[in-house]
Amino acid sequence: MKTFLIAVLGAAVLVLPAGAVAKPDHADKRAAIKQCKAERGKTKATRKAFKARYHSFRRCVRQNAAEERAEQQAALKNAAKQCKAERSDPGFPAAHDGKSFAEVYGNFGKCVSTKAHELKQAEDQDDAQEVQAFKNAAKECAAERSDPGFPAAHDGRSFEDFYGSNHNKRNAFGKCVSSKAQTYADPFS
Repeated sequence: MKTFLIAVLGAAVLVLPAGAVAKPDHADKRAAIKQCKAERGKTKATRKAFKARYHSFRRCVRQNAAEERAEQQAALKNAAKQCKAERSDPGFPAAHDGKSFAEVYGNFGKCVSTKAHELKQAEDQDDAQEVQAFKNAAKECAAERSDPGFPAAHDGRSFEDFYGSNHNKRNAFGKCVSSKAQTYADPFS
């Protein structure tokens, strides 16, 4: 009976429309707060970049909590698909030392739980790498902004003229950080 209920709940998660995404819970908010604190950092450069990106700590938490919830739901959905494929795979015992699906996982719910946890950990590692890329970019931009030789290396243009895109060029630091953070996150682009 318990296995049946877990299977039904797993199927219900797969059938939910995209608009039926649940609100972030306390665990999502705690994870978002932790990520926002890490992203904000302790240096003047990282705090300025954080403010340029989010405008406030509250906005960062709200955005990252929603992302945490979406990551959890995607991990659960993908885990259910993987477990369903493994359960119906006739070659499963050969790949697992002759053990059946039930011997390896116990039941479908345990399989989904295990795989969802692994997928969520991979997402969290990606988030940590993005945070580190953001902080590295902020530090690099702060160094560029204070470099007296910057205009000579950039056709005589100041830091603000080179990176700024609005009428008063006050967004230069944020634009610099976002462009460099993308480079750090994907060095092959």
